[in-house]
Amino acid sequence: MEGFGNYSYELVKRMVNNHPEQSFVLFFDRPVDPKFVFPENVQTVVLFPPTRHPLLWILWFEWRLKKALKKYNIDLLWTPDGFCSLGSSVPQIATIHDLNFEHYPKDLPWLVSRYFRTFFPKFARKARHILTVSEFSKKDILDKYGVSSTKISVVYNGINDAFGVLTEDERFATRQKYANGKPFFLFVGSLHPRKNVKRLVEAFTEFSINHSEIDLVIVGNAMWKQEAFNLSEDTKKRIHFLGHLSTSELSRITGAAFALSYVPYFEGFGIPLVEAMRCGVPIISAQTSCLPEIAGDAAIYCDPFSVKDIVQKMDKLANDPELQVSLTQHGLTRSTQFSWDLAAEQVWEVLVKHSPVV
Repeated sequence: MEGFGNYSYELVKRMVNNHPEQSFVLFFDRPVDPKFVFPENVQTVVLFPPTRHPLLWILWFEWRLKKALKKYNIDLLWTPDGFCSLGSSVPQIATIHDLNFEHYPKDLPWLVSRYFRTFFPKFARKARHILTVSEFSKKDILDKYGVSSTKISVVYNGINDAFGVLTEDERFATRQKYANGKPFFLFVGSLHPRKNVKRLVEAFTEFSINHSEIDLVIVGNAMWKQEAFNLSEDTKKRIHFLGHLSTSELSRITGAAFALSYVPYFEGFGIPLVEAMRCGVPIISAQTSCLPEIAGDAAIYCDPFSVKDIVQKMDKLANDPELQVSLTQHGLTRSTQFSWDLAAEQVWEVLVKHSPVV
């Protein structure tokens, strides 16, 4: 439940509960996790095979899903990860989060990259309407795929209600559990090349020479290509790789952080930014893609391709208590702009507007 999974779940659970007068069919490519509990107006359908390879994506969307849309008399299909069934005549709305694969194709396995760059332009043309999550991504889709601006709507992501400001006791206990009792910079996200974790680790290694009081915590699993980190024994004690965590645990770790250090060189939205803002945690962000649009005045910005600049921003924040307080205050104020309830209403409005029957 990262990225697209959280996006899908947060919106779907609200829409199916808010609209009991409608019937929903949710298509899965593997057995439905028991933690997903839906109301009576929802039917879940599992279509095999699991989509773990580009060839299986084609099989699933162009054969299994196409047949299922007809079998279950679907009036409108919404795909929260941008894919479409090209051969189906059912009207479709697709959420295209970002086009990272167009800008950095080598960050993905060759066949995955080739599939995305071949099929996503087709999906963009096929979709009756496109949803995306930032003005940056909207402009990128317009520039790359040449669709009309009236065909794309921007709906910002929200923040899980589990995130909020911790008490001092909660912050102390979390730091004791995960960071040797020390304040820490935090990164949250898959260990994917575009997340730029390798440069972040290099920057922290340099920063830590003169700052023994702050550690680094990295939350997320490896994805696609494995990042290689050559760390000294001393540095290994200062950097804590936690893997994937539950939302409740992640909310505590975020709230206990000294600062979020989020320096991807390409993003479509950047949910960790709004989670940190809700927790009153200062942010160091990359000044690229959508990130300044989302973080605004709640962050200081760095060049994600410059380890030196990342180190300088770490130093600046660590040595400036007034800046820490200012970023915290701006973040708490700005976080009120992001809501899954609002996002669900706005997405529903798009679905209704472009549905042939609703």
